[in-house]
Amino acid sequence: MKRLLLPLLTLMLISGCGEEKPLATVEQVNLEQYAGTWYEIARLPQWFQRGCYDSSATYSLNDDGTVKVVNRCQRQGEDTSEAVGTARVMPDSGNAKLKVRFDNWVSRLIPTITEGNYWIIALDKDYQTVVIGEPSREYLWILARQPQLPDDQYQALVQLAKNKGFPVNQLERNRDLRPSQP
Repeated sequence: MKRLLLPLLTLMLISGCGEEKPLATVEQVNLEQYAGTWYEIARLPQWFQRGCYDSSATYSLNDDGTVKVVNRCQRQGEDTSEAVGTARVMPDSGNAKLKVRFDNWVSRLIPTITEGNYWIIALDKDYQTVVIGEPSREYLWILARQPQLPDDQYQALVQLAKNKGFPVNQLERNRDLRPSQP
């Protein structure tokens, strides 16, 4: 019996490793209310946002049901950079799960590999704050309609993300990323 139990236990442990805990999203998103400009309050660091501060995202609805995404970012000594993309709603998600693809040479070459998950995991009833993540927990953004968020609201959103398994100890606050003035 012990000979059978040890391999079975090992197999159970191995099969559970690397398995992602499902990521719950909000039930429903009204895309018309969601449209407009959102300011980045905090994010998990990403190579494509290295050096960015004063980041924002503007969403608008396209006639074909997709969402136009315009991300803006400021880098020291540079003009504001812009990345334009398209988000499409995943079926049966209540508009809370989107696939986003930015228009660049890589996405034109291999469209499916450059699509990213954009899941709305928290959204207040007045559409003033939102938390965006994705199942692997490698990407996380806290956004608001205003460039700054009171600390108690920010901490509540961080706690929500922590409870969903995100590495919130790695969060970078947007306002802290501004270069210091001489």
